[in-house]
Amino acid sequence: MQAAKKGMITLFAALVISMLGAGNLAMAEPSYAEWGRVAVLETKKKYNADITDYKHIGRKAIRDSIYEEQFKLIVKKPSKEFGVYVSVQFNEDTGELLDIKYKEAAE
Repeated sequence: MQAAKKGMITLFAALVISMLGAGNLAMAEPSYAEWGRVAVLETKKKYNADITDYKHIGRKAIRDSIYEEQFKLIVKKPSKEFGVYVSVQFNEDTGELLDIKYKEAAE
């Protein structure tokens, strides 16, 4: 009986710890993550290629509520791999995507 009680307490503690950990992970997502996903998906479509890596460069304010997140993505095609700078403009108040610009990195 004593061993079963200890096992239940251990199981309960593990459950609580895993739930707390999962909650912290969800809250830890950076503010640019949503626009990073947009940049990756749209770049995959534009180049019809895989994206092997990306880096968030930064955010800049354009005007009231309008911001631009900048990323550098690595695009991989069967014949070559190259960098593309992607700028995603959006309205922070409405969440509306306004524009995406692409510029291939110099070799």
